[in-house]
Amino acid sequence: MRKPLPAADPLLRLQASITARDDRLLGWLYDHGVLTTDQIAAALFPSLDFAQRRLRRLTVLRAVDRFRPNRAYGGSYPYHYVLDQLGYDHVHAQRGLGRPRRDQARRRKQALTSQPDLPHLLGGNQVFIDLAAHARTHPDSRLVRWQPASAYHEPGVLYREGGNPQIIIGGATGFPRPDGAGVWTEQGRSVPFFLEYDTGLERLDILTEKIAKYERLYAMSTWAWPVLFHLPAARREANLHHRLAAVPGLETVVATTTAELHTATGASPADQVWQLAGRTGRHRLIDLPYTDTDDDDDDDDDEFPTHTTPSPHGRAA
Repeated sequence: MRKPLPAADPLLRLQASITARDDRLLGWLYDHGVLTTDQIAAALFPSLDFAQRRLRRLTVLRAVDRFRPNRAYGGSYPYHYVLDQLGYDHVHAQRGLGRPRRDQARRRKQALTSQPDLPHLLGGNQVFIDLAAHARTHPDSRLVRWQPASAYHEPGVLYREGGNPQIIIGGATGFPRPDGAGVWTEQGRSVPFFLEYDTGLERLDILTEKIAKYERLYAMSTWAWPVLFHLPAARREANLHHRLAAVPGLETVVATTTAELHTATGASPADQVWQLAGRTGRHRLIDLPYTDTDDDDDDDDDEFPTHTTPSPHGRAA
């Protein structure tokens, strides 16, 4: 009798089925932890049905796993997708990181499902998802870079050559720890930015303390990106601008928008929705001012801070 053929290696089987779109999705889940069905569909697929079919296939292949949080008043939220263990194996192989821990997926999923600020994480991710969705239907635009909060948790990550060495010595606590960062491009122009996603649960003085840290970075470095505050409502936005008007000599470029505005107009973060501190009217993301000689010459410049392997809690290892 012939010996049965050995079973195909699950990772090789997965890699034989992966598309470029799957690669992008797995990379996002690796970097940013969790995305919902609706977020994935909006950013990467022509329809929700198409997205659901592909996500079911990736789940069967053990590239992704999913969970569905319960709503406080009954029912449940849409599926939330995270990487399964083979997804980690694939991303590590693609990035030359070596094999991940055998329980990496289980540990990360457990951390995310029990994370009390999961809505904050998903909300911050939504801003970038909206940009990616805009780029999918506007060929002249692109989300060049999307970095997670964990990229800025290590001391000295904001230091650039020519800046004050105190940026390294001061550690992460004295300088900003944004909820994300990105580079947005339209028609050959680009703008790098930091994101601060606000759910409305923090006191306003906490937000102004964050701006003070960006002011400190501005004063000690050779570059300055606009800081985008995504706020829940117009009233909170007006109150924040009132406080900013009282800050003497504010140098940091602070721009705000609200979830209310996006819901009412259907606009994306790329559109004319950003109000600059100390100015009237709204501006498009691409028109926000910034200072960064590295980025002026190269949209994909390697000088931008990068991050290493996320821990189960989403921080850089």
